Amino acid sequence: MADMAATNEGNSNSSEAAPLELQQPTPEYIQRKIYFLVDHLRKFHAELPENLQTRISYDLLTELANCVLNEGIFVIVKALMELQHETERHLNKMRLQVENEYDIEVAGWKSKIKDPEELQHILGLIKIKHTKKLLETDKKIINILDQKVNDQQSTLQKAGVPGFYVTENPKEIKIQMFLLDFILRLSSLKYEPNK
Repeated sequence: MADMAATNEGNSNSSEAAPLELQQPTPEYIQRKIYFLVDHLRKFHAELPENLQTRISYDLLTELANCVLNEGIFVIVKALMELQHETERHLNKMRLQVENEYDIEVAGWKSKIKDPEELQHILGLIKIKHTKKLLETDKKIINILDQKVNDQQSTLQKAGVPGFYVTENPKEIKIQMFLLDFILRLSSLKYEPNK
């Protein structure tokens, strides 16, 4: 990139201007884009329930708009969301596997045991064992998801995204989820400075 800029400087006598992507945005362009972003963030903010609106200040929205001027934030957030979805798919498969194991075990005992009383007794024991295993699986899933949330919070905090820090407070996590939603919604908008 620096070599290209140096080449352009060397060709300053050329009648061609530097390509648009190599030009530095003017302060006016940046200011207009911030206004554009803040305007959309305020619209998103207005859609929230009133109790959540009071927890997200306009200062935070302005900081968020300034932060996403660096569109790399969009890349980070999208990558984190894809990773989250992949983790959720994996955990869902893990839980389904436990449920399938129970169904297979029940079917196996039903084919072996013909005495109804004995079958009921065995199925009762299997149900207890299965319920315990499912509970252990659910706890493991919750721990994995909690760690994933902490990792995301830490990554976004290190990236300088306002409103993000590692917390286990459910209210704060909910606010962070709305901020993530705002960022994803902004990523799909196209800023056209001439409009």
